[in-house]
Amino acid sequence: MAVDHVLAHAASPAIGLPEPPWPAVGLIVSGGHTSLYRVRDFLDIERLGATLDDAAGEAFDKVAMMLGLPYPGGPAIERTAAGGDPEAFAFPRTLLDRDSLDFSFSGVKTAVLYTIHGQGRTTGGLESLTPQRRADICASFQRAVVDVLVAKALRAVAQTGADGVVLGGGVAANKGLRAALADVCADRGLRFHAAPMPYCVDNGAMIAALGYHLFRRGTLAALDLTAYASSMLK
Repeated sequence: MAVDHVLAHAASPAIGLPEPPWPAVGLIVSGGHTSLYRVRDFLDIERLGATLDDAAGEAFDKVAMMLGLPYPGGPAIERTAAGGDPEAFAFPRTLLDRDSLDFSFSGVKTAVLYTIHGQGRTTGGLESLTPQRRADICASFQRAVVDVLVAKALRAVAQTGADGVVLGGGVAANKGLRAALADVCADRGLRFHAAPMPYCVDNGAMIAALGYHLFRRGTLAALDLTAYASSMLK
């Protein structure tokens, strides 16, 4: 079976549920991808939007590196942000055009860089960064990214008429993102399912799950199948 890695992330929120949570808007957030999908079924997934530059997880990794935090950046920033003020810095929330379902995180990444080193500078500020200022930067950056992800997911719900949101990908393990989506969906009467924590990171279970449904449909790949570095879904 030819299994698309990103589509497997889109299917991962259904793992362990007695009934699949479709139809829904699927938000997939990882180091290499930040995308929105209309998920009607395991094998009926339509891409609605994607990142135009850095993926959210990539932005987490790069900001962590700027701050001298370890890799992977997502967990490191989440831990550091726990002691910070998410309103300390007004980092930009890039939403693009009014109806756009694409993402851009290069602006917030650059804003963090200049907050650390000074406007227009790329070095020299890390040495004077206090632990509290580092925590405040992490908390404010994380809040800015989460705000954009939530806003775009709700925009996709409005455009598709879906009554549910599912969340997958490595950054889906971020507790702030999970809580923010859960809260906003509850407020709006939308169903919400996040991939179980063990299935947020890249894992064989999500590949096998999607492969199972391909097998049931009889969608087999030829023996000359090769691997492709980019998603098969356009």
